[in-house]
Amino acid sequence: MSGNGNVDLPRPRGIQRFLTTRVQGRAASATAALRIVAGAVFVLFSLPKFLRHEEELAEFVRYGLPDASAIVYLVGTLELVAGLMLVLGVATRLAALGLAANMAGAVATAGVQVGGAFHLGVAPLLLLTMVFLLWSGSGAAAVDRVLSERLAPAGLAQQ
Repeated sequence: MSGNGNVDLPRPRGIQRFLTTRVQGRAASATAALRIVAGAVFVLFSLPKFLRHEEELAEFVRYGLPDASAIVYLVGTLELVAGLMLVLGVATRLAALGLAANMAGAVATAGVQVGGAFHLGVAPLLLLTMVFLLWSGSGAAAVDRVLSERLAPAGLAQQ
């Protein structure tokens, strides 16, 4: 027992630690809502990279990126797959890490060269959201939570 009368529980390890969430109760529900909305935004952002590839390509060429066509597809794939991962709450921290790097790149390219409310407003906001999800984990209503509970030793699933 710890000094506050609570039983000390073992800390999660390995993959189970990667899947746990740091937030509980209402904060877990709010985190889940934020995760799902952000994931849906990324899925929506990915679609033009496939459906209007030439327009997106012109922008990426404007930013001076080498092999811009491949980068458009790569960014679109990252936004689509990681966005869906966020919506479902699957490997939330991994998805958030990839999307944080994506948003840092968006601010460094489009934000610097084009500016504006979208590139210097929405992209940094999404970057901060991804940093929060890296810290917090998935919150409530996530596949990560189910997997974490299944991997947890007895007494650790509630952490």
